[in-house]
Order: sequence, then structure tokens, then C-alpha cells
Amino acid sequence: MALLRPLLTALALLTCRPGGSLGCALPGSHAQVSRDNLVLLGQMRRLSPFLCLRARKDFRFPREMLEGGQLREAQAAAAVLRELLQQTFNLLHTERSSAAWSPAPLHGLRSGLHRQLEALDACLVQAAGEGERAPGMHGPALAIKRYFQDIRVYLEDEGYSDCAWEIVRLEIMRALSSSATLQDSLAIKDGDLGSP
Repeated sequence: MALLRPLLTALALLTCRPGGSLGCALPGSHAQVSRDNLVLLGQMRRLSPFLCLRARKDFRFPREMLEGGQLREAQAAAAVLRELLQQTFNLLHTERSSAAWSPAPLHGLRSGLHRQLEALDACLVQAAGEGERAPGMHGPALAIKRYFQDIRVYLEDEGYSDCAWEIVRLEIMRALSSSATLQDSLAIKDGDLGSP
């Protein structure tokens, strides 16, 4: 996780430069929902991670794709953030995930991810309405999709065991924690602070 912070700081700087604005500011509540989601993920812990050391896996977050300068525009950063949130939502919106965790925090997390996706989609539609090119499924966003596919394969290979879900929960926490800087950068429009 420590390696991802410099990357996301660089992403924030890239999206905050003149001309790097998304064209709209995400609501200030977006950051609060992110924090709430992390709290909910913490509440979903069922096992000590130390009991699952044998189940650990490096899912290889696509850091190299993001560091390669492919996120020069806020639109590209928004596409990556959207894909990260959507894939997390999809993974947690399965019957198997419902069986793995307590319903209340899981429902709260799904709801929070859904609100974030709606706000980001509205922002992307507004940006597209202002003549900006809509982001496509290229490079980094596609790498995020593959990253989540690896997580799904891992879960299946591990038989959706409690330890496998614990490892995935920790991985999702890392990914969502890392996305916080990116989300904050998209809440800034033309170098000015967006909504509080």
C-alpha cells in the first residue's frame, strides 16, 4: 500500500493541472462515502488475517500501467476510478459474497459504492455534455478489469473459503484506500476546491 500512495499523489497532480479538470466536481460527500466504505470493510472482518497467511496472494495491482503516464487527463483518471468502483461493486454483489459476510455491513458497502458510481457517472455525463471525450475501456481501466478477474479466479481456485474472502477483503481495502487520493483529485475543478 505504501507504494501506491506516491502513484496516486502523482495522479492527483496530473488531474489538477490546468486543462486536467474532469469538467465537474464530485460532491464533497463522495470522500465521506469512501471513508464510510473503508469502515464497513473493517467491520466485515471475520477472521484474523494471521490465520490466512497461507492463502495470501499478490494480485499485482496494475501500478505499472498507471505509472506509465497514461492518466494524463482527468477523463482517463475518472475512467480508472469508475472501473475500480464498478468492479468492486460487482464482486461484492454476488451470492457467494452474501454468504461470506454479515448482511448489514455488506449492504451498507454496496449502497456506498452505488452512490459513488452514480455521482461519478453524473460527473462523466456532464463532462461529455460539455464536449469532452467520454472515457473508453483502454489501458489502465482495462488493467483494473483484469486485476479483478484475477481476484475472481483466485476465489474460485480457493473454493470461496473464509480465508480467501478475508484475503480479498484486505485487497479491496487496499484498492479503495488507494483510490481515495484519486477521488479527491477529481473533486477539484480547474485547480479550485470543489464542493466541501
